[in-house]
Amino acid sequence: MLSQDVVASATVRYLGTSAQKARLVVDLIRGKDVGEAAATLRYTKKAVAPDIGRLLDSAVANARQKGQDVDVDRLYVRTAFVNGGPSLKRIQAAPMGRAFRILKRMCHVTIGLGERRAPQPARSARATGGADTEQAAVAGAKTQRSRRKPAQAKAGAAATRGRRRSAGRKKS
Repeated sequence: MLSQDVVASATVRYLGTSAQKARLVVDLIRGKDVGEAAATLRYTKKAVAPDIGRLLDSAVANARQKGQDVDVDRLYVRTAFVNGGPSLKRIQAAPMGRAFRILKRMCHVTIGLGERRAPQPARSARATGGADTEQAAVAGAKTQRSRRKPAQAKAGAAATRGRRRSAGRKKS
């Protein structure tokens, strides 16, 4: 199911390949920018890759058509999923008068595009008062030091435990 924050989507139905094979290709592009996803599909050596590439182009065209203010450079593949479709049942002749059933599987592929937010200009440490972050780092280091036990106390406790065990009664 597509969420509400998808800018545009496209679906190809009754694609002539199994859902398992299509998912291998769709998993490659999920979460990538549109340009990077198109390049990935162009150079993927799977038979279904050109079909999914055309679907991605259709989703980009839908985004342009739907909103004139959409920046294509900020679009990315937000959701991409593959559902199984109907199977065509066929018969292939087999030896000794028998027949084998062949399932020609189909699938439905859906791609939803989202738009990344414009990058915010990073504020420098000087502008925000870098002394605050430095003081916080020093305070954090002091609290870590105060939690540590001295090495001698640890060694003494281990030696005491060993003597108690050996001095006690033997197990029967």
